[in-house]
Amino acid sequence: MIHIRKLGPADAALFREMRLEALRLHPDAFTGDLADESAQTLAVFAEITVKSAVFAAFRGDEALGLAAVSPQRGRKKAHLGLLWAVYVRATARGLGAGRQLIDAVLHHAAENFEIVQLAVAATNLPARQLYESLGFTAYGLEKYAIKHEHGYGDYLLMMKILRPIPAP
Repeated sequence: MIHIRKLGPADAALFREMRLEALRLHPDAFTGDLADESAQTLAVFAEITVKSAVFAAFRGDEALGLAAVSPQRGRKKAHLGLLWAVYVRATARGLGAGRQLIDAVLHHAAENFEIVQLAVAATNLPARQLYESLGFTAYGLEKYAIKHEHGYGDYLLMMKILRPIPAP
């Protein structure tokens, strides 16, 4: 049985461990850089759990995955949440942890934002299909969005409208 829990400052070590694992194993899937984030202290990761809503999936005491949502910067973008740091360990894929994590993020986001945006590696078909099944739609493609040791990567930009948006 999988359960989802919102992480807090006391979970900084777990958050850091899983985040660095994701960046190490899948450098082309994240804009974060392993060297840069490895240099960050636990206090930085603790602060992220205060400024963002970071969720983890667990089976018993075993952490299976992460997902976070953060507010966009600036008053004019306060209605937008950014879904990021979505990662499910290989041993937990196919168990529904990713869907449950994103559901938890969306439930939290519905209380705080009108729209949730994300960027996903254009080549990551399983993630794209999951996001689409949860109501996200593509609105753009960012060519050469990242450069990593294997070359460049394009990101598909997706969004989900959480509340009715009035016509301009």
